[in-house]
Amino acid sequence: MNVVILAAGMGKRMQSDLPKVLHPLAGKPLLSHVIDTARSLSPQHCCVVYGHGGDAVPTKLAAEDLSFVLQEPQLGTGHAVMQAMPMLQNNQPTLVLYGDVPLTTLATLQKLTQAAGKDKLAVLTVELDDPTGYGRIVRENSRIVRIVEQKDANDSERRIREVNTGILIAPTTHLKRWLANLSNDNAQGEYYLTDIIARAVEDGIPVESAQPAFAWETLGVNSKVQLAELERIHQHNIARQLLEQGVTLLDPARVDVRGALHCGRDVEIDVGCIFEGTVELADGVKIGAHCVIKNARIAKGAVIKPFCHIEEASVGAQAQIGPYARLRPGTTLAEDVHIGNFVEVKNSQLGAHSKANHLAYVGDATVGMRVNIGAGTITCNYDGANKHRTIIEDDVFIGSDTQLVAPVTVGKGATLGAGTTLTKDAPPDSLTVSRAKQISITGWQRPVKQKK
Repeated sequence: MNVVILAAGMGKRMQSDLPKVLHPLAGKPLLSHVIDTARSLSPQHCCVVYGHGGDAVPTKLAAEDLSFVLQEPQLGTGHAVMQAMPMLQNNQPTLVLYGDVPLTTLATLQKLTQAAGKDKLAVLTVELDDPTGYGRIVRENSRIVRIVEQKDANDSERRIREVNTGILIAPTTHLKRWLANLSNDNAQGEYYLTDIIARAVEDGIPVESAQPAFAWETLGVNSKVQLAELERIHQHNIARQLLEQGVTLLDPARVDVRGALHCGRDVEIDVGCIFEGTVELADGVKIGAHCVIKNARIAKGAVIKPFCHIEEASVGAQAQIGPYARLRPGTTLAEDVHIGNFVEVKNSQLGAHSKANHLAYVGDATVGMRVNIGAGTITCNYDGANKHRTIIEDDVFIGSDTQLVAPVTVGKGATLGAGTTLTKDAPPDSLTVSRAKQISITGWQRPVKQKK
């Protein structure tokens, strides 16, 4: 099929310079949600009609399987679809979607396409308790004969609860002819896509309908309030899926997934956690409260304690992280590694059973197995212009408040005394100490604050 996604709206009520369809829902633009769903239908051609915001939309979302066409000026939904017509295949039906309606499911669109078959027009409709603002579906003898917009409806038509969602599919050859004959003689002075319903009836083309499983699938975004409401609906749906998969969520209302979260068995997630990008949590992983985890892999049985930030990192099996730890991009931790409170690790690899339990910075380092990194230790990896690497071999003990000035290597089994500033390689199986000689001055008097 052909897919046309209408994404030209200004979105005045968003009170933003950012085009409405680029505002994020669960971490990605509204329009991206619609495009991803459209791709799952394997369309032959997908065209995005943009307008407000100039080239921001095609620049942000450019892809080989998408084409973009500008609607300028913006004269209504019918006019918007007209702009895409030259790009569409006549022998394929055309599905029309909306870039600000992000939660329509694949199952619902498949139901709609089945209702249309090869030669019918099908409209996605929904019944609402309060249909105010929506175009009403007008039927005669149970058959759809037209759609009337709120501003053009009479009192009887305004009492109709079945409304138009705007999403429809039609034979492309007919669609092109109907669009060419649209009129803008209405309260808005626009070319309504919905007017093609009456054209189809005149031509004897059957007009079918399909309904979504849930009304929220048809909700659009016109304001930050509506965007926040859809965010909560979407996060509720994700949380429900996780629960059904066996994930323990201490409070399903206080977990946000802004990407793809893949969980094994017996995973437990506490409140206030945010998952971004692609995150994998293996069997038995426990995530403490208020963690932010982005593009990371957490292996079996690892425990991430509260208030940790993990980004583009890999955590090994049975590892213990946090609380208040930060793992930055390029971090790879082997099994049973302990990273404690207020420890930051960046672009470093730590071998099995190694520990950095307190107030340390490990950056651009290769750390072996069974290494103990004492409190206050820093790898001094940056000379003001370039980054340098620190190598710490197996079974090293590093005393507290040590600075390792890279590039430097600490040999296997070495011990660095507390307070050491290491500027040369430390030999294996030896104690290395670098500190000023301790002295005591007798009779020394502390300065006394002078009175003014």
